[in-house]
Formats: sequence, structure tokens, C-alpha cells
Amino acid sequence: MKEEWGGVPDLEGSKCSEIYVNVEEEVALRVLKWVPLNSISESENTLVMIPGWGSVFEGWRPLLSEWTSRRTILYIETREKKSARITRKITKKDFEMDVHSKDIFKVINFLKLKNEKIDWFSSSLGSTILLNGYQKELIGGRSSILIGPNINFRPPIWANLFLKFPVPRFTYPLLTKIVLFAVEKRVKEEGQRIRYRRVFKSQDLWRMLLSARANITYNMNLNFEKTLIPCAILSAESDKLHAIDGIHRINDSLPNCTMINVPSNQYTHESDVLKEIEDFHNLIE
Repeated sequence: MKEEWGGVPDLEGSKCSEIYVNVEEEVALRVLKWVPLNSISESENTLVMIPGWGSVFEGWRPLLSEWTSRRTILYIETREKKSARITRKITKKDFEMDVHSKDIFKVINFLKLKNEKIDWFSSSLGSTILLNGYQKELIGGRSSILIGPNINFRPPIWANLFLKFPVPRFTYPLLTKIVLFAVEKRVKEEGQRIRYRRVFKSQDLWRMLLSARANITYNMNLNFEKTLIPCAILSAESDKLHAIDGIHRINDSLPNCTMINVPSNQYTHESDVLKEIEDFHNLIE
């Protein structure tokens, strides 16, 4: 599914460009940039979006189709995604949280963006990457909206067998079907099922396996005393893939954070969520 990871998605009311940013020797990340055609709509701040683990653009098209006509948006695809250009041998260490956070830092520096002019929008792994970056004081911003941040990544017991022991590559197609079946059984929202089906069918499976192995050893440090960036967490009770108790603990640990309840995880991918997003941004001086 090459079309998921290349080319310029043209959205009405905006102009899109695609670049690759070198974050390490033989590692470059894909970055999409939309600029509104109507300059009157333009905000002085840049919205920088970090989608979730393996997330593909099509899952965000309903939201971005409207949002890109209103403001400049940068969409950064992290290195576990098939779009990343990696021409060297990779290991589990290449997908640790600190590595992801440093990648984002390097992209922001390359693009010469000022922290005080950045509004962040992130989902799942993307949210966890940013929180890790804020904590390490690598990344800053004017505001940050987080969807489903992960305090840790705990797969089912049976999945640990695949993640902790060597898996022959010829078994990957079968493994993908097993994981997809398990995810679809757990997910209650139909929109979420469709997105994850698309995600699992369009990945570099070796990267995703290494990324998953790196993620299962991660535990978030909840000391966020120095993280003063205004944050909002979008959360839905129907979202069974992102542990709600962990999300509440993150919310309670951030000194300048508010929880915004939304109808569903799918709602955060639709243009209707712009009301909650813009209401939050309007509260920030």
C-alpha cells in the first residue's frame, strides 16, 4: 500500500508539500505541511501534529480536510512508520521513547520553529513521545492537545510470546492477522476498528515488531513539575485501547492540564472536534 506513505494529499482550501528531514545518519522522517490558501484564516502559530503508532494519514483525513483550510499544519510521521527512510540495520533501541522525542526535537530545529509559536496535537504514541520530550525539556510549545497518552504499553499475555522471543519472518502475515483479530475484538468503536485495520495492513512489520518490543519496556515517569505548557487531554470512555486510569493519572500529574471528555475516539478524528480544540486554544493568552 505504497499510496499510504507517499505523495502529497491535496485538501481543499490549502496547499500541501512533502519533505524528508534527516534525524540521524541514514534515518529521515516524512513531514507534510499544509498552508491555507486564504491568508485571512491563518493563525500566527503553527499546529504540529504527531499521529499515533503506525497511524496513516487517511485515518485523519476527515479532521485535516477542514483544519488545513484554517491554519498551517505540520504532520510528522515517526520512525516506526513505513514512510521513514531507514537505510541501515535497525534494532529495538532505534524505537525507544527518548529516540522518538529527540527525532521531534531535530525536526523542529530543522524547520526553525519557535517553541512559543507551536500548538501541538498528538495521539497515542505521539502523545507519549511529546510528554517524554516535555519532561526531558527537549520540546516546548504554546499549547498541547493529547489524545490517549500511554502511561505504559501492556499487551495481552499471549502477545508477549511474540514480542519477547524471536519470530521467523515468514510468520509475519499470520501474526498480523492474529493481532488484528485481537484488536478488533477489544475495540468497541467501529471507526476505530476501520482505522486499525488500515494501519496493520500497510506497515513495515519488522519495524512495528521492534517498536512494540521497545514500547513494552516503557513506563512513564509522572514527575511533571517543570512541564508548564498548557495541556488538554481528549478522552472517551468508549476507547478501550487507551487505559482510562492511566490517562487520569497523567492528567493529575500535569500542573497545567485539563481533561476534555469527547463522545468517542473516532470523534477526535472528525472535524466536529475542532469546536473543543479551538475553545481550548482561545483560552490561552
